[in-house]
Amino acid sequence: MNATSRKARAQLRAMRRETVATHRETRTARRARRAVASGLATAKQHMIVAGIPVPLAERFASAFSRGMVAQGTVTVSVRPGGRLVLRRKAKLYSVATAAARLATYRPKDKAAAAVFERVAA
Repeated sequence: MNATSRKARAQLRAMRRETVATHRETRTARRARRAVASGLATAKQHMIVAGIPVPLAERFASAFSRGMVAQGTVTVSVRPGGRLVLRRKAKLYSVATAAARLATYRPKDKAAAAVFERVAA
């Protein structure tokens, strides 16, 4: 393999990384759509279904849900790494509650606020 083909392969990898969602993001989005369609879902799942990218939804889910009244809770398993499994309680919100919060919530980060503004419109 010479330097030209190595460079071309690196450019293809970079382009694919920019345009195609990762497998984890696709799987997360599919789970979110199923959860919201079934009724109650977490704040992160409501934001993903509304059109906010998965990394932004994960970043702002805790601040987004602050002040919202939960309609239920569920225990979820979290794996921080390795074989360790932690149990955490997650609050569940209805579609109406999440939509009302999405219409008013704007983070301080200007780029993220623009994404939330676009989704709310």
